[in-house]
Amino acid sequence: MKRKSSLYENVIEQFNKAADAMSLDPNIRKILRETVNEITVHFPVRMDDGSIQMFRGYRVQHNNALGPFKGGLRYHPAVDIDEVRALAAWMTWKTAIANLPLGGAKGGIQFDPKKHSPRELERITRRFTYALGSNIGPEYDIPAPDMNTNPQIMAWILDTFLSMMPPQERQSSFHIVTGKPIESGGSQGRMKATGQGLVYILERWADDEVFDLSKATYFVQGFGNVGSWAARLLKPIGAKMIAVEDQSGAISNPAGIDPDELLEYATKKGKISGYPNAKVIDHFTYMQTVADIFIPAALESQITSDTAPLVNVKLVIEGANGPTDSDGDRILRERGIHILPDILANAGGVIVSYFEWLQNKRREYWDLEEVDSKLHRKLIKAYVRVKETAEEYETDWRTAAYIVALRRLEHVYKERGIFP
Repeated sequence: MKRKSSLYENVIEQFNKAADAMSLDPNIRKILRETVNEITVHFPVRMDDGSIQMFRGYRVQHNNALGPFKGGLRYHPAVDIDEVRALAAWMTWKTAIANLPLGGAKGGIQFDPKKHSPRELERITRRFTYALGSNIGPEYDIPAPDMNTNPQIMAWILDTFLSMMPPQERQSSFHIVTGKPIESGGSQGRMKATGQGLVYILERWADDEVFDLSKATYFVQGFGNVGSWAARLLKPIGAKMIAVEDQSGAISNPAGIDPDELLEYATKKGKISGYPNAKVIDHFTYMQTVADIFIPAALESQITSDTAPLVNVKLVIEGANGPTDSDGDRILRERGIHILPDILANAGGVIVSYFEWLQNKRREYWDLEEVDSKLHRKLIKAYVRVKETAEEYETDWRTAAYIVALRRLEHVYKERGIFP
């Protein structure tokens, strides 16, 4: 039986395919295959009942040739060093494709936040920030929200980090994290940025393919920040959501599921199961949903050799990081299903994080129209770069996206050289 590849092995397989296609300099290839730093911290936190619990946290810094490390923090029981290492590498490629002056990093804590009170979550977050210490910084490594983290958690990180700084440096360090609440230096449009970017990319693809989005059907995996925003932004266009899946199960309604109604229900109940205007279906049936578009916006490795043969759509646009493994990718392409890869399609989040970082550095606040306009411009330029590279190398879009990123990094390394 074939051994299942780890997530980072999947990243390296994708990396190698692109590096071979573009004949990446072998010495630069050695550098980009490895991470710069991998930090593991163990820290104690007092629970509400007075007991002490130990936690394990990670911060992997993959590459900073283009600028400070940048990447989210996730709170989840499945967080481990392999997953964080893969996510950090994807961030390096994503920032390079979007032409941002940033590198790639990722982090997280291995625990289930749903099993802890708000007061415990605050203490866990603050203690993790303290444990990371100078491994993060506003001009060195800038965290952001990811799975199960949010603006409130970013505000706790900000406050904890500022309290660790000399008083005279605190006001100039608000860009230590992005994804903050608006009142604490956050940016307009940050909450919807990944979903908004996904829709911008989808609209451009539809124009290129002469495909009418207003008559499209789609289904979403994951109804958190990315999935729910993408669905709500597709609603005014006229696209119809016909199935949704989250960790509580899957639901379907061929006549359409209203994204705003479902979000209101899920916000109250904490899950989509039980939503009255759709029927319950199993995962196998859900993956066989006949639609125009599939938006995986949940966990990694959901489209595999087992599930890819079930997918019955024209397009997969990846809202999650790494939802398609190498086998799944190959099967989808063999079946003629177009894939808009994660490192292009979901780059809206890091782009608006960059905008927030800039606003904090400059002591500026941009309105939503300005943020959305700049986001659209950045993403469409990235889309065109990937499309032209796919045509130049006669390759698939995922490989082309990697080539765009690797060419930019290769160029920088050749200009700067390797010290000493």
